[in-house]
Amino acid sequence: MKRIIPLLGLAAVGAGAYWYVQSNTSVSQTPSSTSDGVGDTESSEDFLWLEDVMGEEALKWVRERNTKTLEELTRDPRFDELKEESLKILTSKDKLVYGQIRGDFVYNFWQDADHVKGLWRRTSWESYVANEDKWDVLLDLDALAKKEGKSWVYKGSTCLKPDYDVCMLRLSDGGKDAAYVREFNVASKSFVENGFALPESKSNVDWLDADTLLVSSTFGDNAVTDSGYPRIVRMWKRGQELSATPVVFEGEKTDVSASSTVVHSKDQKHILLSRAPTFYSGVHYLLDGDKKIKLPIPEDGELTGFIADHVLVSLRSDQLGHKKGDLLAMNLEALKAGKAEPQLLFSPSESQALSSVQTSDNYVFVSYLENVQSRVLKLTPVLKGDKVTWNQDVLELPEQGTIGLVSIADDAPRMVISYEDYLTPRSLRSLNPETLESQVIQTVPARFSSDDLESKQMLASSKDGTKVPYFVIHKKGIELDGTNPTLLYGYGGFEISMKPRYSSLTGKLWLEQGGVYVVANIRGGGEFGPRWHQAALKGNRHKAFEDFIGVAEDLIAKKITSPKHLGISGGSNGGLLVGAVFTQRPDLFNGVVCMVPLLDMMRFHKLLAGASWMGEYGNPEDPQMSDYIRSYSPFHVVDKASEYPEVFFITSTKDDRVHPGHARKMAAKMESLGHKVYYYENIEGGHSASANLVQRAEQYAMQYTYLFKKLAN
Repeated sequence: MKRIIPLLGLAAVGAGAYWYVQSNTSVSQTPSSTSDGVGDTESSEDFLWLEDVMGEEALKWVRERNTKTLEELTRDPRFDELKEESLKILTSKDKLVYGQIRGDFVYNFWQDADHVKGLWRRTSWESYVANEDKWDVLLDLDALAKKEGKSWVYKGSTCLKPDYDVCMLRLSDGGKDAAYVREFNVASKSFVENGFALPESKSNVDWLDADTLLVSSTFGDNAVTDSGYPRIVRMWKRGQELSATPVVFEGEKTDVSASSTVVHSKDQKHILLSRAPTFYSGVHYLLDGDKKIKLPIPEDGELTGFIADHVLVSLRSDQLGHKKGDLLAMNLEALKAGKAEPQLLFSPSESQALSSVQTSDNYVFVSYLENVQSRVLKLTPVLKGDKVTWNQDVLELPEQGTIGLVSIADDAPRMVISYEDYLTPRSLRSLNPETLESQVIQTVPARFSSDDLESKQMLASSKDGTKVPYFVIHKKGIELDGTNPTLLYGYGGFEISMKPRYSSLTGKLWLEQGGVYVVANIRGGGEFGPRWHQAALKGNRHKAFEDFIGVAEDLIAKKITSPKHLGISGGSNGGLLVGAVFTQRPDLFNGVVCMVPLLDMMRFHKLLAGASWMGEYGNPEDPQMSDYIRSYSPFHVVDKASEYPEVFFITSTKDDRVHPGHARKMAAKMESLGHKVYYYENIEGGHSASANLVQRAEQYAMQYTYLFKKLAN
């Protein structure tokens, strides 16, 4: 497991799924728009009508722009070829088959041309390791969607240990974070009649036993935090109405969320309860009968696993005699007695950062970054007297890219790991956790020609002199004359690292055509641990923007590209990044892909899950933060006099994480100020912005058509 307590919040969005729109329609044509007569700007309140997600006028505004998008892009001679190439890759049958090990089986969710919504299926461990195509289909999402008249998107499953014979399936209508949760019998391959079922909501469920669930859900009275996540944890017995079940734990309304999990340690079960006062803090309890025991775990520590009656905690600040970024093991019995007694498992250097943790009954595997490239350690608890010590082994694996800890069995020597880098296709290996012997299970064919490509890691200087690494991938021997079409991608938030990834579509549609692709590892991310993230937190948010600008300027100074040929892209928090940067330095870019973005930073905390992100950005209503946040809020900074690139805004109507009103209002305001913008809004798809593979192929085609038009012509 990676985390003990589920975390809900803003997720990274990849660099690929973008749309394109052109619109010359001014917001003044809508019945709700008026001018406040102050200079050349419109009042922010004039655009509030666009926050009405399903409002008739708002959707009319959206559809007008969507129509213009399709009309323009389908006329471009490149569009059909880009869509065809995208769909060919997305629906190929020789993709890697990622799996989750459960008992003697490996479970997988699969999509291809014949199953665009997907199949949930399983095979034996032996068949999986032998790469045999012997899958037992448990649920056909396409058939279910047709039968029930829903646009079902699979969101995962929670199964009852140790037999995994019944599962709670999460199904989203259109891709929203809110999902229906339904009990499924694996043997009969059917939903359980009159079984456990939750209506559409943001929820977490975990099995205590075959007839008992721990449930935190936003369904019901007074069940929601200000951030829109569950506030109450209930113990749900089979046959009871959910509303009549006993409440075992409550968070505060101002918390981000309250949650629970059942931790299995060989023959024992432990119920952990948690409330998250902020996005980066948690107060943790152990449920012992009717008693809740508060555990002396640092509030800003992250619970990453459980093994040998030890809780694993990574630190975000200097605590308990250890430094931020350290991974500690804390004995559960000592914690119950009010004592921390931490043991140090891993302490990263300045060039390192903890990336992920996987635990089984017997081992801990730690993935960490060394200058944004993966390394893996194995830790084995050994009982000496009444104390546990930890033996350490280093895995001998490739060191130029990203190693993923895919899945590990609880009580059997079975593990799956992955490897990839910018030019090496992903591969899956089986690993014996005891011996560390591994074998390749699957590789996929190269999706683009890389023999004439090269990947380099470079350093740029930010405004304050900080050295910022970035990766650049391009054709060997390119002319350094400033004419290379270049796409710069970034995220810079929520301690999320941008690691080397093999992107089939970016490679095929962009790199193979002579484009340059750049990934910036700016502050705000997790590439160098909590210190790198915290350097751009709240009142230091501008550091992330300055880092990104520094990388852009370095690319121009090296004559890899020039402002005429330089584009930027980012999604979610990365949408805020590119929004802030293009409004501050419009002279640097000729193309901007701004996907499912936050842009009105004075209202982000009032929209959907936005209140949960005040731990990242600060509170706009705090007098100490208000002026600072407004100073970079793209929606408030944009003006009439500046010459901006023709920005490509993208969002999704059914995104219930980042409100589509951010992109709608920004596009409308820019139009009202006389700026041409591109805009497209998928009517379904959630925060990932697509509900099936056909939609994704269209989005890639639109994105790269836009980029070629802006940067290569």
